[in-house]
Amino acid sequence: NLLENNGVVNNLLNAMGLPSVKFLYGNGGVIFGMVYNFFPFMVLPIYNALAKIDHKLIEASYDLGANKVTTFRKITLPLSMPGVITGIIMVFMPALTTFLITRLLGGGKVMLIGNIIEEQFTRTGDMGFGSAVSMILMVIVLITLGVMSRMGILDEEGGLF
Repeated sequence: NLLENNGVVNNLLNAMGLPSVKFLYGNGGVIFGMVYNFFPFMVLPIYNALAKIDHKLIEASYDLGANKVTTFRKITLPLSMPGVITGIIMVFMPALTTFLITRLLGGGKVMLIGNIIEEQFTRTGDMGFGSAVSMILMVIVLITLGVMSRMGILDEEGGLF
């Protein structure tokens, strides 16, 4: 009843004057499920990075005449970027390889790389193609991490540790 066309979420959206969304067996449900599933992996590093910011910097910004928007743009956002990057890294791989969310909420109509790999190993039995797609995915992840490392993004003090 939660994600159905006349479910709780759509009734809430309609009460706020927003249009209904088809959550089950479509893109809306998959996006909703993935955000619900991976949201903590993004929030926790950002929260940790924000907790490490010295409040004296923010106070100094206000003392020097900056408003809240300028303080956020010049101090809070740059100092929280290691947490944002850590969150992106923590969400990137699981989001690419998830297949259960798309199967349950997408009803088999939404396909991601994880679904293709899982289907090759379990349904078609084409281990070679499944392995090839898995290796392509691994290369994409390694290239992404290599580029981030070259840019110095991974060298900064991350938002997790």
